[in-house]
Amino acid sequence: MASNKNAALEALIEPVVTAMGFELWGIEHLSQGKHSRLVIYIDSPEGITVDHCADVSRQVSGILDVEDPIPGQYQLEVSSPGMDRPLFTLAQFERYKGNTVSLRLRAPFEGRRKFKGLLAGIDGDEVLLHLDGEEYCFPIDSIDQARVVPQFDA
Repeated sequence: MASNKNAALEALIEPVVTAMGFELWGIEHLSQGKHSRLVIYIDSPEGITVDHCADVSRQVSGILDVEDPIPGQYQLEVSSPGMDRPLFTLAQFERYKGNTVSLRLRAPFEGRRKFKGLLAGIDGDEVLLHLDGEEYCFPIDSIDQARVVPQFDA
């Protein structure tokens, strides 16, 4: 799902995040006209605190200032993936097998772009989703955005 631009950003950022003891969960580069936002998601088995985010932000900001991979101004945001975590890689989809996920496709499939169902796993480079008694297979490159839907027990 990562674009070439995001892949280049990940190559710059991942060594810094890893050296600090965290996992780089994913990157979103959101452009809205002149304003753009770079969101870096970090994770750790022990969880993520605001201080962790601030520390990573300082370190990554220094690298981005030197390398200057994003033209123009942008806002840097470092966050934990949270309960409604975005999914970026096949390994992440496999890790959350059995959870409900919502997907938004890059282009419509059967007249729609949004799907929400049970994540059945992966097959090759495809994400398997069960919904309405049917199984759908979406190539990971066709998925624009995916998030785990938090489940709350009553």
